[in-house]
Amino acid sequence: MLADKLNLVKKNIEEACDTAGRSPQEVTLIAVSKTKPVEMLKEAYDAGARVFGENKVQEILDKYDQMPSDVQWHMIGHLQRNKVKYIIDKVTLIHAVDRYSLLKEIEKQAAKRDLEMPVLIQVNIAKEESKHGFEVEEIDEVFNSLKDYPHVKVRGLMMMAPHIESSETEKYFKMTQELLQRLQKDYPMYQLDQLSMGMSNDYHEALKHGSTMIRIGSALFK
Repeated sequence: MLADKLNLVKKNIEEACDTAGRSPQEVTLIAVSKTKPVEMLKEAYDAGARVFGENKVQEILDKYDQMPSDVQWHMIGHLQRNKVKYIIDKVTLIHAVDRYSLLKEIEKQAAKRDLEMPVLIQVNIAKEESKHGFEVEEIDEVFNSLKDYPHVKVRGLMMMAPHIESSETEKYFKMTQELLQRLQKDYPMYQLDQLSMGMSNDYHEALKHGSTMIRIGSALFK
């Protein structure tokens, strides 16, 4: 049962947070519902899920009106610039802002609708060629440019850990946590309180290192 899986993840969140001396209330569980039918999303909703993450704009558009109005939609995948206009007023958060051209387009579309768009800056902490995101050395340049995007509300960082042994993965979670802590000190004008990292196979480790948003797909929907 999907409800049992959701409750197990919530229990694991509580245990991981307890170990780390954190409150589970700090953590948002994002049900990664990409490729899943609406019936399955509704089952997750009935079990208590309220935040859903999608990788593709078309899936958000297809599911948006079929789900209850209190659902929060997060765009967690690589976002094409020409698709921003379709979701700018539908998503609560864009996780993977990984290039300046996307920042500019989000600013343009948000300004058109006179709204502020919360986003996370994706950092390629492990410098993987196969992954999107800014490298650590670019992050200050990115944050110094944010004044040019008044309709973009940066809330923190997002990262995807490399597929390696968990002991190695933890190193990258710690590096991302330390980067966010440094940015919080250096850029106090921004509300940098979100850290999106950790998926079904590694969210326990991510929670030890300050993750506030875990992206859970297979642990719920498989």
